[in-house]
Amino acid sequence: MARILLLGSGELGKEFVIAAQRLGQYVIAVDNYAQAPAMQVAHEFEVINMLDAAALDQIVAKHNPDFIVPEIEAIRTERFYEYERQGIKVIPSAKAANYTMNRKAIRDLAAKELGVKTAPFAYADSLEKLMIEAKNIGFPCVIKPLMSSSGKGQSTVRQIEELETAWTYAQEGARGDASEVIIEGFIHFDYEITLLTLTQNSGKTLFCPPIGHRQEDGDYRESWQPAPMNDTALKQAQEIAKKITKALGGPGIWGVEFFIAGAEVYFSELSPRPHDTGMVTLAQTQNLNEFELHLRAILGLPIAGINLLAPGASSVILAENNGTQPEYVGLENITNQPFADIRIFGKPSTRPNRRMGVILVSPDPSQPEQNALDLAQKAKSLANLISVHSTE
Repeated sequence: MARILLLGSGELGKEFVIAAQRLGQYVIAVDNYAQAPAMQVAHEFEVINMLDAAALDQIVAKHNPDFIVPEIEAIRTERFYEYERQGIKVIPSAKAANYTMNRKAIRDLAAKELGVKTAPFAYADSLEKLMIEAKNIGFPCVIKPLMSSSGKGQSTVRQIEELETAWTYAQEGARGDASEVIIEGFIHFDYEITLLTLTQNSGKTLFCPPIGHRQEDGDYRESWQPAPMNDTALKQAQEIAKKITKALGGPGIWGVEFFIAGAEVYFSELSPRPHDTGMVTLAQTQNLNEFELHLRAILGLPIAGINLLAPGASSVILAENNGTQPEYVGLENITNQPFADIRIFGKPSTRPNRRMGVILVSPDPSQPEQNALDLAQKAKSLANLISVHSTE
C-alpha cells in the first residue's frame, strides 16, 4: 500500500481518490478549506495554505508519503525539488509541476526550446508593458495570469480601451504571488481539443481518443469524446504532446490542449494531471477513465492500451450565487434518463459559475446515428434541468 499525499482536493481529486481506494492505496487529501470534495473520501485530510512553504514542509514531514500528487496550481512547487531529493516521488516530476504551474515556463519550453507552434505571445509585468505588448501582437488578443486555473483572470481583449480592465481582472484571478501576465495573439481556430496523454515509467506513451470541448469565460462547459478530427491533425497533436511530456518527464496523465485551424495544430496549454474536460471518461467512453490511468501510471502498473468503447459527453452544473449548504433540485430529471448519469461534487459552498457537478451521457443503442456532438447537446440540455440552491 502506497501513501499518497494529494495536494488539492477538488472534484478531480475526489475521483482520483476513489480510483486509489479501489486499488487499496492510502490517501491524505490536502486543501486550503475544510470539507473539500476529495477529503470526503480520503483516509485523512489536512487544511493548510499550500503557498506557505513552511506549512507544506510540515505536512510532508508529518505524513512521509511515497508520492506527492498535485491537483491544483496554488502550491509552493519549488519545494518539490527538495522532496525529490528526500526520495519522495513527485507526480509527474518536480520539473513538470514547476513548469506547468506557470504559463511562462511551459510556453517558453514549448515555443523556444522545443520549437512547437503556438499563438504569438509576450509577457507583461505592468499595465504599461501590457499596453505596449498588446499593440505589438494586435487585437483581438487574450490576457491570462501566469498562474491560474479554470479560466480565472482570463479575458479576450478587442480594443486598447479594454486593457486596463483585463489587467485588473488578471491580477484578481491569479494564483500565488505572480503578477505577470501573458498576452496571446488570437487564433481563429476551427475547434479545440484536449489530448489526454499517458506517460509510463516503463512502457510507451499512450493517447486517449481526442476530447472536444466548449469553453465559456475560459472554463469548460461541455466536453465530448471522441472529437471528430482528421488523422493528420491528430498525429501532429500526438507528436507534440509526446515531445513536451518527454521533456518534462515522469509518469501520469497529462491534459494537453490544442487549437486546430485547418491543417495547422497549435499547442495551447498543458496540465500534468487529470483534466476537467476529461471527466467525460467517467461516462465509460474508454476501458479506463483518466483517474484510473493516472493512478496506475503513478504506481508503475503497466497499461497495455487505451481503447474507445463508445462515444460520450459531459456538461457541468454551475452555481448561480454565493452561499453555503447547497441543495440540488431536479435530480429526478436525470435519474429517469436511461443513458444519463450525474456526479455531485460535494463542495460545501457556492459562488457564481462554480462547478458543482457534472452530467454524463452515453449513447442510446437504439439510436446508432448519435455521435459525440449530439450527446454533448443532450448533456447540456440535461444540465439545465438541475438547479443549485444555497443559503446566502
